[in-house]
Amino acid sequence: MGYRVGIVGATGAVGQELLKVLEERNFPVDELIPYASERSRGRKVSFNETEIEITVLDRNTIKGCDVYLFSAGAGTSKEYAQLAAEDGIVIDNSSAFRMEPDVPLVVPEVNPFDVEWHSGIIANPNCSTIIMVVALKPLHDAFLLKRVIVSTYQSVSGTGLKAIEELERQTRDYIEGREPECKVYPYPIAFNLIPHIDIFYDYGYTKEEMKMVFETRKIMHLSDLQVTATCVRVPAFRCHSESVTIETERPVTVEEARNVLEKAPGLKVMDDFSKNLYPTPRELEGTDEVYVGRIRDALVFENGLSIWIVADQLRKGAALNAVQIAELLIEENLL
Repeated sequence: MGYRVGIVGATGAVGQELLKVLEERNFPVDELIPYASERSRGRKVSFNETEIEITVLDRNTIKGCDVYLFSAGAGTSKEYAQLAAEDGIVIDNSSAFRMEPDVPLVVPEVNPFDVEWHSGIIANPNCSTIIMVVALKPLHDAFLLKRVIVSTYQSVSGTGLKAIEELERQTRDYIEGREPECKVYPYPIAFNLIPHIDIFYDYGYTKEEMKMVFETRKIMHLSDLQVTATCVRVPAFRCHSESVTIETERPVTVEEARNVLEKAPGLKVMDDFSKNLYPTPRELEGTDEVYVGRIRDALVFENGLSIWIVADQLRKGAALNAVQIAELLIEENLL
């Protein structure tokens, strides 16, 4: 059986990755409808060796699909997702519905059962949250999480195509002795770090940091879990990295944790300091798993662990997770 699949935001960075993931995983697409704004009228996207013309998104065209994969921003999702959900199931990659109490926020390796209570919309979590909770879930199951401290090192792909182009342009400018022009970020991103992702709240944390707090609690059904985050943009093109320290209720050793992580779905352990083996973003572009290394005791807690996590933000952090949710709906006869 095939499905009529709509991709809203098909010309963007995540939209393009959605097309690749659907192809690579042989998702049962009977017909693909790529949606984009008026600016993309007349453009085509490639899918399964076929060129498909863009459908301009409006209230008359967003209909008739079994499943919609939204990747066009919160504003677009708020305007069109409820309308699309009248025909099919919406899997939304924006922040529009993530914290709505009647909308499941799903990472299939962590809380697949939550798809069962959707009302037409399922939210895809924030990229940095997805990556972290895939690693946290097996550790919680084994040792019971008490506290999470995370610092992220997020690639420019998390901002979109214009940010990727800005990093490329500023890198050339720096090498050739020109003053870099900032259009996407408040400071140059080439050869720099910017500890500022999304807007600041009055209490000093950014929206990105609080997403990691609130979304982690919702996904893992741990409303009292203590989480603090510092989110930093770094001059990497793809893959987000995260330094995570946890405190656990139960005693945990490095070997016990490594054994747990090696058996967990969606994870690969790269951890041998004697051979300088650990995950890095450049080497892991285009991969689907969440990679874990630098597994060691957390010296500040009696029961604790520190780990290093890397995953491709456009894959597991966005497009792949959305497609996995759609696959889960098929497995559970919900699509």
